[in-house]
Amino acid sequence: MSTVAASQAADPVGPLGPAALAAAVALPPRAERAERAQWAVDRLRTAAVEAVAVTWVDNAGIARVKAVPLDGLVHAAQWGVGTAPCFDVFLADDAITTSPLIGGPTGDLRLYPDLDRIVPLAAQPGWAWAPGERHTQAGGPHPGCQRLFARRMEAAAAARGLSLKAGIEVEWVVALAGPPNEPPRYPTHGPAYGMHRLTDLSDYLRDVLRALGEQGLSVLQIHPEYSPGQFEVSVAPEGPVGAADTSVLVRHTVRAVSARHGLRVSFAPVVEPDGVGNGGHLHLSLWRDGRNLGHGGSGPHGLMAEAEGFLAGVLQALPELLVLGCSSPAGYLRLVPQHWAGAYQCWGLENREAALRLVTGSTGERASAANAEVKCFDASANPYLAVGAVLAAGLAGLAERRALPPEFTGDPAAAEPGTVPRLPQGPTEALAAYERSAVLREALGEPLHQAVAAVRRAEAEQYAAVGPEELIAATRWRY
Repeated sequence: MSTVAASQAADPVGPLGPAALAAAVALPPRAERAERAQWAVDRLRTAAVEAVAVTWVDNAGIARVKAVPLDGLVHAAQWGVGTAPCFDVFLADDAITTSPLIGGPTGDLRLYPDLDRIVPLAAQPGWAWAPGERHTQAGGPHPGCQRLFARRMEAAAAARGLSLKAGIEVEWVVALAGPPNEPPRYPTHGPAYGMHRLTDLSDYLRDVLRALGEQGLSVLQIHPEYSPGQFEVSVAPEGPVGAADTSVLVRHTVRAVSARHGLRVSFAPVVEPDGVGNGGHLHLSLWRDGRNLGHGGSGPHGLMAEAEGFLAGVLQALPELLVLGCSSPAGYLRLVPQHWAGAYQCWGLENREAALRLVTGSTGERASAANAEVKCFDASANPYLAVGAVLAAGLAGLAERRALPPEFTGDPAAAEPGTVPRLPQGPTEALAAYERSAVLREALGEPLHQAVAAVRRAEAEQYAAVGPEELIAATRWRY
């Protein structure tokens, strides 16, 4: 690699320097925030909303929340809601670790609702939801805010004239309500992907669809999945940050509808030993000037050069990306061969065993439908970290003008040993790759990079001596 290419690869922000990146995520003027918040209050009041839940997702992949009464939304939009920096080093079980540059008991941050994304919650009458961003008390961006990181990476792509469309599949297992430590008891026992399951839970699934639609989401499909009690819903693609927001909203909605039906859900990577777990597959397509760069080119299966370079960067970075897309140690129990989990570092057209699956779409709609799917991610991931890191890796690959290696067809598990590399098989191996990655360190910034590493290291140590069943039981109802 040339010196210039190496420099570009380690700097995924490209044309945007630190000052421009800071401007891209700066808070609007306080008076503007107050005016927009008052407009939101007036709109929400007509929907009988009484309170707004403002969420962020921590480095363990858990959604945390602060709520304000509707009459307090204008103040929250102007001044934020106090929240401690220690949440950046929370583990999934609410234990707290330490990181040199972030977290700890001292100091305070301000959580600001995104006023453009506030929506009444159809399955929680009287409530609305908004994603939040964390800033310092002085109003500057908090270096550990995962949503701001994703926004910076989206801005870095835009500075190159590029945009992304993304969508995150949401899979979950639904179970009868029971004690916190009880294994799941299923309300349906129909066959995988079977109509039997849809019939058993048709009222429940209808209410999920209805709630998502009332919240302005466009559902592409909903269906039973492979494992007992497992379902999946996919929504229309949008920008990377919007897709991450939507994945959080979809999960909140599924959980709320389930509670109203006397059910509980798990989005955990693995719910039962030897089962096929819940993925969080990320679909993405790269666009320039309204044109899908995954179609009409001279590269593999019609990829244009920029799309190929982008996907090649993602493919090469998958070992370190697992730290951000496969957050829980339990995720590596899902990431096994012949489970359609993408356990191998390879790519292929419509290959569900490859970690990077190329999807061209049907003849006649490929100009709009062509995309790639990152299959090795699961539902324990912080979606903002996942989309932001994939953007960073892709932009680095694009800057280096990378080319995809030869495509793999068929089942990589059946190939000659050593032919196709396995992705890391545990959190410690993935963390070592992450800590070697100059691209992710530069993109995340040192405080967030170190905080993520601290959480992953602490959880790896926490569960190092336990067997699969104990690990699954410990994480089953945390996600």
